[in-house]
This record gives sequence, structure tokens and C-alpha cells, in this order.
Amino acid sequence: MKASAAGVAPGDSVNSGKSRILIIDDDKRFCRLVADYLAPMSYEILMAHTGPDGAAKAIAESWAAVILDVMLPGMDGFEVLKQIRKSSDVPVLMLTARGDEADRIVGLEIGADDYLPKTFSSRELLARLRAVTRRRSRLLTQEEEREPAITVGPMAIDPNTRTAACGDRCLDLTPVEFDLLLSLARAKGRIKSREQLLDEIRDRNYDVFDRSIDVHISALRKKLGDDAKDPRFIKTIRSAGYMLVA
Repeated sequence: MKASAAGVAPGDSVNSGKSRILIIDDDKRFCRLVADYLAPMSYEILMAHTGPDGAAKAIAESWAAVILDVMLPGMDGFEVLKQIRKSSDVPVLMLTARGDEADRIVGLEIGADDYLPKTFSSRELLARLRAVTRRRSRLLTQEEEREPAITVGPMAIDPNTRTAACGDRCLDLTPVEFDLLLSLARAKGRIKSREQLLDEIRDRNYDVFDRSIDVHISALRKKLGDDAKDPRFIKTIRSAGYMLVA
């Protein structure tokens, strides 16, 4: 591949706005060519030239992706990948001069995100690198957006799957009932007025009005096996609203 600009030398400080890429390859000239090509694309490139050094750097620091050769001195790329996967899910793009199908299968099975023979074009490398980092970014975003399940006594409410259970019994709830239970669970131990409950579920476009909240709460209590006069779960607070007993 052809170099197009000066790369970033190993050990340079992190540049703001640049994605840090670690290349683990004993071919120093090849590493420089890759660095020269990627540096103008807002990547900061650092290098390691032995298996043990590469594994240590990959684990010790934060990277947008790792470009990993199979043939390395001290420890081959497969063993480096195994070491990385013990503590990091950083995207790893593996390279091989041999291009054997067996190598590709082994690399993917032990945790490589993609695989390229060293005959790749610079544009293909960039496209594959962007693809693995995009996938990683989407996964991180999804994980951040996932709300953990809420447990209240024997009840477990999962906002992501919109399921609820009481002990070992799954609750067959209507959409309105689930959203009311979720709203109360998020505020467990605190009073929620009818107006607050209505506001929180209004965006679902349900046919719900102020006093109908009472009807849905009554139905929810029946499915929970709860008694309004002696509640285990949903307590009525006179002239105020409802509260899920913590």
C-alpha cells in the first residue's frame, strides 16, 4: 500500500478528536505505511512489534481498535488475541500474510472482529476499520441506553423487554398496566399522584384519563394478587395518589 502523509510515532500524546489505533506487527515498514495512510483520516497510530509487548499495550490502554498480525515474535497473534479477550472487548482486525481459511476461522472463533490478508488495499483496510469501530460504537450506545431491571420485593420489572414477574409467576399485563407498574417501581417508596402517572404514560397514546387511572390500578392489583385494604405492593395514599411499597 502507498503512504500518503506522516504517521504518528509510538509514544506521542493523545490528540484530541482522534481515534487511537494500535498496530501489532513486527514489520516496521508495513506499520509505517499503515500509519501514514490512516493518520490523515483522524486516527492516532501507535505500534508494537512483538506479541508480548502488543498484548500488554492492548490491555493497558484504551483503543478504538487493534490491528493484529498473526505472525509475531514472542507470541503469535492468536495467543495475543486470547490475552486481549480476557479483559477487553476492543475491536480487533487480524492480518495474515498467508490468508489461509483455517487461520481466518480460528481468529474469528477466538474473538477477532474481522480478518484481512496482507494483500489488502488501503481503501479496504479503512472500510473494514470503520465498520468494526461503528459496530462497537453501536453496541456501547445500546448498552448505555438499556435500563436495568427493577426489583421490588418479589417483583422484577424489565423496561427493555417490557416484561414483569412476581416470584416465579409472569404477569400478563396490558400496556397501560405495565407502564403504571414501571412508573411506580421507578419511584418505589415515593408517592405518585394520578396526574404524574397520567403524564408519564400520556405519550403512549393510550385512551387514559385522570379517574381511569384508578380502574387500571385496580386491575393491576388483581393480577398481583394484592389487596387494596391490606396492600403488599400498591398502597393508596388518600387525596395524594399511589405508592409502590419498597
